[in-house]
Amino acid sequence: MPYTAEAFQNEFLALGATEVNAIVTVTSSGSEGGRRTSGATEIIIVDASGSMQAEGRMSAARQAAKAAIECIDDGVHFAIIAGVSTAQQLYPAPGQLAVSSPASRADAISNIDRLQASGGTAMGAWLLLAAQLFSQRPGDIAHAILLTDGDNGERAGYLEQVLASIGGKFTCDCRGVGVNWKVPELRKIANALLGTVDIVAQPAGLTAAFEEMMTKSMGKTSADVQLKVWTPVNSTVRFVKQVEPEVRDLTGKRVEDGPRAARYPLGSWGAESRDYHVCIDVAPGAAGDEMLAARISIVEGDTVHAQSLVRAVWTEDTALSTRINRQVAHYTGQAELADAIQAGIEARKSGDDRTATIKFGRAAQLAHASGNTATEELLATVVDIEDAATGTVRLRRKVEAADEMALDTRSTKTVRVGRGQ
Repeated sequence: MPYTAEAFQNEFLALGATEVNAIVTVTSSGSEGGRRTSGATEIIIVDASGSMQAEGRMSAARQAAKAAIECIDDGVHFAIIAGVSTAQQLYPAPGQLAVSSPASRADAISNIDRLQASGGTAMGAWLLLAAQLFSQRPGDIAHAILLTDGDNGERAGYLEQVLASIGGKFTCDCRGVGVNWKVPELRKIANALLGTVDIVAQPAGLTAAFEEMMTKSMGKTSADVQLKVWTPVNSTVRFVKQVEPEVRDLTGKRVEDGPRAARYPLGSWGAESRDYHVCIDVAPGAAGDEMLAARISIVEGDTVHAQSLVRAVWTEDTALSTRINRQVAHYTGQAELADAIQAGIEARKSGDDRTATIKFGRAAQLAHASGNTATEELLATVVDIEDAATGTVRLRRKVEAADEMALDTRSTKTVRVGRGQ
């Protein structure tokens, strides 16, 4: 699969400086002919707890699951899990995976009609069953959709325990329908499993959401791509973050790979481009000293697809060392934007209006300055933006829960900076 990796940075450092920042743009043109380089397995997990009966959510979820099944390519393995107080496999027979064909898809769709709302919510158990099914197909592009409408009912810490044991085994896109679920809970799952989280405020929106997720997954052609970072002696990686299309901290997912090198999981890929912020701590150099701060490779197993170098050059010329690279500055702002929104929401919930106003004001300023109009529009549903440029906002007294949750879930979505210095 053809990849490119391009580093954007200001390599010039002031004397005494030890922090090197680079934005690495990774682009894949997809595999030849758009064919998958491995098999693929899809699992749809539908919350079937009692609360799903309300507002027609169960009926809408059945329709959405059927629509998603129709999107699965022939030859892809798949299963459906009914999420209640335990994990129950709805299709095919327990412990098995079906192979997608017109006949198996029709069979699965008829089985979806058996999905009834009753029982509780046990996301850890649902995900554990999915992981067990995925384990039958090692090396596949493994993707799950998880839909819920409420809080997890398992004992404290169990979900975290499950996520720690299954991280890296598959990707999971999470959707919450209605407003009675917790954004941090689904974000925790999505972050651990390199997926996305979003709100579907009205049940009528579920079918489109499921079709979009499944269609995007069917476009993936490579299962397990990684970003490998090598650093020289006396240099260490401070952090690695995905910064586009959304902010995702990969630092804690580091896996050592020989002396002075480590890999960070990037999940499955098709024809797409993503940006990563790599920060390296180096030993300070003298004026004129140059060093290779990091060698960044895009790898799949033992295959190196692309490489990019991050450099450090120490200078006494402040005009060089104080110039902030446009890409680095932009994505640093986008990460701060996500943090400011989430802090503002927490402050508002706890009744700290002063902090909420400050945080939302800073968020409005950052969104406006970076051209992130989608986030600016979401902010405008929670605060009245009087002057975005200066970050002057006023809290709204009445805010719809769905608007606040949409702002929260989408706070990590970023916009790409225009290239060029």
